[in-house]
Amino acid sequence: AVAGYALNLGAPSTLNTALALRQAIWRKGHPHWHTCGVPDTFYTDHGSDFTSRHLEQVAADLKMRLVFSTIAVPRGRGKIERFFETVNQLLLCQLPGYAPAGTSQPTPMLSLSDLDERVGRFVADDYHQRPHGETGERPQERWLNGAFIPRLPATLEELDLLLLTVATARQVHPDGIHFQGMRYLDLTLAAYVGEAVTIRYDPRDLAEVRVFHQDRFLCRAVCAELAGETISLKDLIRARRQRRRELKGTLAERERHVAVFIQSPKPLPV
Repeated sequence: AVAGYALNLGAPSTLNTALALRQAIWRKGHPHWHTCGVPDTFYTDHGSDFTSRHLEQVAADLKMRLVFSTIAVPRGRGKIERFFETVNQLLLCQLPGYAPAGTSQPTPMLSLSDLDERVGRFVADDYHQRPHGETGERPQERWLNGAFIPRLPATLEELDLLLLTVATARQVHPDGIHFQGMRYLDLTLAAYVGEAVTIRYDPRDLAEVRVFHQDRFLCRAVCAELAGETISLKDLIRARRQRRRELKGTLAERERHVAVFIQSPKPLPV
């Protein structure tokens, strides 16, 4: 059974790996997606994100053994490559905006959150329910019949502290924590005004950040402007770039008007 999957979030590859592990290890919200827990063995290739010191530390903290495939022997990675091919054949080719290899780039039709939701639904409701060609069992049944007791951290915050590499130092102000032009608030922060804290966030959703003080989880601070919405860091950066382009266009237009006025001033009245 497939425990997790990764999507390109426009962030460093190490972060993508951490987010994929977070999704794979923690309990899923989908009722048909039971796979979870820290794997005993993490089998990977030699990508820089897998050979990083951060992942070595994560593996040590989670008591997870890192095993690397043999270089230049692609058949050693056949299982995961087979899964990618299945996703492409049974799901991606049916989605709006899909373009086979060698065709022109199509107009994007799905947002990242839409794609994430469809991939998750495919894994839980389709892939996990199909009888496997070798075992003859559905992956979900095989998981449930295996009587496997998952190893899980005590809390999601504990797992995040180990996995999430997007961490930045901030100071608590009287009006909250300032980050990416937004203000994040929680009543707990009132006692920490002036204190230095570390915030950790999921780039897929900036509606809230997790706040740590001296390596101890403090609270979840929420941005009132984004509450109830899912705004990713990528969406925020895109919107800001669009706004900058609009402002540059406005300034350029005004400069043209000024230049025309200077070159052909109106005659003064006699």
